[in-house]
Amino acid sequence: MVTLEASRLFSQLNRQELATLRQIVREQSYARDQEIFKEGAEGDGLYVLKEGLVEISALIGPGQRRVFSKIPPGDIFGEMAVLDDKPRSASAIAVEPTLVYFLPRNEFLHLMDQSPGMARCALREISRRLREFDHQYLREVFQAEGLAAIGRFAGSVVHDLRNPVHLIGLATETFCMASSTPETRQRAKEIIRQQIENIKELVDEILAVSQGSPSDIVLSPGSYATFLTELFDEVRSSPTLRSAKLEFQSPPPEALVHVNPRRLRRVFLNLLQNAATVTPEEGVISLRFHVTSTEVVSEIKDSGPGIAPEVADHLFSAFASYGKLHGTGLGLFICKRIIDEHHGWISARNEPGGGAVFAFGLPLAKPEAIQATGMSGK
Repeated sequence: MVTLEASRLFSQLNRQELATLRQIVREQSYARDQEIFKEGAEGDGLYVLKEGLVEISALIGPGQRRVFSKIPPGDIFGEMAVLDDKPRSASAIAVEPTLVYFLPRNEFLHLMDQSPGMARCALREISRRLREFDHQYLREVFQAEGLAAIGRFAGSVVHDLRNPVHLIGLATETFCMASSTPETRQRAKEIIRQQIENIKELVDEILAVSQGSPSDIVLSPGSYATFLTELFDEVRSSPTLRSAKLEFQSPPPEALVHVNPRRLRRVFLNLLQNAATVTPEEGVISLRFHVTSTEVVSEIKDSGPGIAPEVADHLFSAFASYGKLHGTGLGLFICKRIIDEHHGWISARNEPGGGAVFAFGLPLAKPEAIQATGMSGK
C-alpha cells in the first residue's frame, strides 16, 4: 500500500501542499476485473494507484484490444486528462482488488495554478510517463517494422517537453525564494502557467497529427496590430529568441483579419524559434509586414545559412527536419496546418543577401466583419 505522500507524484511536496491536496483527493475502490474508466469516456481526472494493479488497454482494430501497460502502486494513470479535455484514449481495468486516489481534473488544475511545487512535480511525472510510453512504443515498432525514424521522433518529443519543464523548475525556485518580491512571484506564476499551456499545445498538436484530426477552430475578426503587439511583448520576455535581437522593418499593420489568436500565436512562436536556432549569437531576426487589397503578409527573416536545396521541396511535410539536433520535425508542418485553417498560404525562400525568409498571408476580413466590430480596418 502506498500513502499519498509516498507516491512519485507527491513525494516532494511540503506539508502545506499535502494538506491542500488531501482536501480534493477522493479514495475509490474497485473489485477484480472492474472497469475504472472506459475508452471514449470523459477525461474527468487523474488517478494515483494506492493498492492493487491496473491494466491500461485500447482497441487497435475491430474487436482487437491491446494491453499497453500495467500500473503498479504509487504510479499515476489517466494523466492526459490533466493536459486536455478530450475523451479517454484507453481503458483502465482493475486486475485485482484495487484502491486509488482520484483527483478531479478542475480541482487539480486549480491546485497546480496555486502551487508551483505541485506544477513542477506533476509535469515531471507526466513527462516521465510520456518518456516510458515512447520507449515502449518504440520497442514494439522496432520489433514489428524496424522503423528507426520513429525513435528519433520519440526522442524529439521528450526533448521538446524538457524545455518547458526546465523553465517551470526555474520559475518555481524563484517563487520559493525568501527574497522574491510579490511582483517577482507573480511573474513566476505567469511563466508556469504559460509553460503548462505550451505543453498542452504540444501534446494537442502531436495527437492531432497522429490521429489526423479535422480542424474545428473558431476564427474571429480582430486587429492584427493588437494581436502582434501583445504577442511580441510576450516573446521579448521569454527565452524564445535566445540571444537574437528582434527588429521590425515595418510596423504591425492596422488590418482586420479573421484569426484564432491561440493557434496563430503558435505559428509565430514556431517560426521565431526556428529563426533563433540558426541565427548567430547577437544576430538579428527581422520582421516585416505589408497589406494588399486582399491580404496581409508577414515575413520573418533570420541571419542563418539559408535553406538547403535538398530540403526546400518538403520543408512543410510532417517529420521533416533539416540539420537540427533536436525537434519533432513537426514545427513547419504545424505552421502550414494552422495557416490552412486560416485560409491563407505559407512559403519559404532564401534571401539574396543571406538567410531564409518565411512568409505567410492571411485574407483580410470582409467589409461586413469590419462593420460588425466597429473598426475602420485601416
